Amino acid sequence: MSLDVYLEVDGSTVYSANITHNLGRMASEAVIYYALWRPDEMLDPQAADVIRKLEDEKRWDDAREVRKLLPTPLAAHLIEPLRAGLALLESDPQRFKSFNSPNGWGIYEHFVPFVRKYLDACIEHPTATVSVSR
Repeated sequence: MSLDVYLEVDGSTVYSANITHNLGRMASEAVIYYALWRPDEMLDPQAADVIRKLEDEKRWDDAREVRKLLPTPLAAHLIEPLRAGLALLESDPQRFKSFNSPNGWGIYEHFVPFVRKYLDACIEHPTATVSVSR
């Protein structure tokens, strides 16, 4: 399973990338989990709490309806969180390498370039809409 991220401008994909879900814990430790996996929820933390509660209760349809009310994230919204997360990742590699997946699918050496390229794409296309498939 993996995370797919997309930046779109006028209905055309200008950037896409894919990374394993095994990096979710590392992303959380770098404080960029929401920016990567749930960018729409990042913009409305109260709605995110409601969505989480509904998902915990396995009320998938209700969670989907609340999600429709969330604002559409733009690449510009991700620039600062990704910049800060990348700086944190690069400041203490050993800390983050401790979250490497034992099976090799999801390691620091893959995650840092993924975040850097995504950040660069967001900077290049700040008005792009962000979507994810998880």
